[in-house]
Amino acid sequence: MSNTVVLGVIGSDAHVVGITILEQAFRTAGFNVVNLGVQTSQEEFAEAARAHDAEAVLVSSLYGHAKQDCQGFHDVLEAADVDAVTYIGGNLAVGQDDWERTRETFEALGFDRVFDSETDPEEAIAALRRDLRITPPETERVAANT
Repeated sequence: MSNTVVLGVIGSDAHVVGITILEQAFRTAGFNVVNLGVQTSQEEFAEAARAHDAEAVLVSSLYGHAKQDCQGFHDVLEAADVDAVTYIGGNLAVGQDDWERTRETFEALGFDRVFDSETDPEEAIAALRRDLRITPPETERVAANT
């Protein structure tokens, strides 16, 4: 297993700080990270996931228009023969006042997990390890038990 994740900010969104934090956190946790940066198209996610044999595709969006940007996303991945876990997180909807509805919307679009903008990177890392059946390194298991 390569433990490779592709991450980027989808659509016209240019918020870079969040994915920079995620990149550092996932690298520190032992993942190989391909950071596509901001304003990434669906096709660029699919091409990178295929080229790097990614096990996960992590989509970030903070400008509130993720639903529009993600319509058909999983069709694009499937057409590119990408079989990866998909996560999305951020400020996904303008006025995101009903988080449960927002979560359900993105699950219906095909995302395996949906995170709000307040999620700690460690929570996403732990979820991905569970989804990929990866055992945390010994140092992290020891630290968690002390």
